[in-house]
Amino acid sequence: MKYLLFSLLLLLGTSCSKELDFENESFEKKSKLNCTENCPKIQLEIPIAINAEIISDSINNTVFAAVKSIVDFGDKPNTSSNYEQLAHSFIQAYEKLTTDFPKDRFGWEAKIEGEVKYCSGNILNIVINHYTFTGGAHGYAGMRSLIFDPKTGIQIPNEKLFKNWELFKVFAETKFRNKYKIPRDQPINSTGMFFEKDVFQVAQNIFFTNEGIVLHYNPYEIAAYVDGSRSLLIKYEEANDYLITK
Repeated sequence: MKYLLFSLLLLLGTSCSKELDFENESFEKKSKLNCTENCPKIQLEIPIAINAEIISDSINNTVFAAVKSIVDFGDKPNTSSNYEQLAHSFIQAYEKLTTDFPKDRFGWEAKIEGEVKYCSGNILNIVINHYTFTGGAHGYAGMRSLIFDPKTGIQIPNEKLFKNWELFKVFAETKFRNKYKIPRDQPINSTGMFFEKDVFQVAQNIFFTNEGIVLHYNPYEIAAYVDGSRSLLIKYEEANDYLITK
């Protein structure tokens, strides 16, 4: 037996501009198949852009695609078009697996929380915290950053945040080496990092905060899982020389 609990929470909301506001939608689905307690479940809490229709649609579609990529574990393309279907597909995949392999034990779980972390007239930063476990020694937790132009709803690629991407990359590497005590005359991986081809790369996830920008590397991206995530705060006093806007 299984059930779906869907609740729409109209919170105080987050206002990003006169035209653009956010409300949280929460979804939870739990399986009862061969389970009486600590049953596999998925929980989603997502900020939904409202009011400015075209802008909101662009933001909401991008956020949904990001969440879908985190949740999707199937061999076939996931055809879910909304969060309710996405939650259902996650539990459905678990129940198919436990039906196909009844002697094995599986303890699936997914928890995803999105939040508007930063918003100015030029930058909207939505952060997605996520944890998934689909068997194995441990689950996987990470953070994903989505940066938008709040006036258009279009996602901004990292390279377009900076006046000169290559110059910023050189600057960021210097800051990174200083923080993690990597000698300048040694390869970037000389102290145990896992940068591909031993070449420094700016983090895929860049967060805007009130203090400055944060380069965030999730577990496995540049270091072993046991070492956790890596991050580098660059305060605006220095970042302003490279940023196009904030």
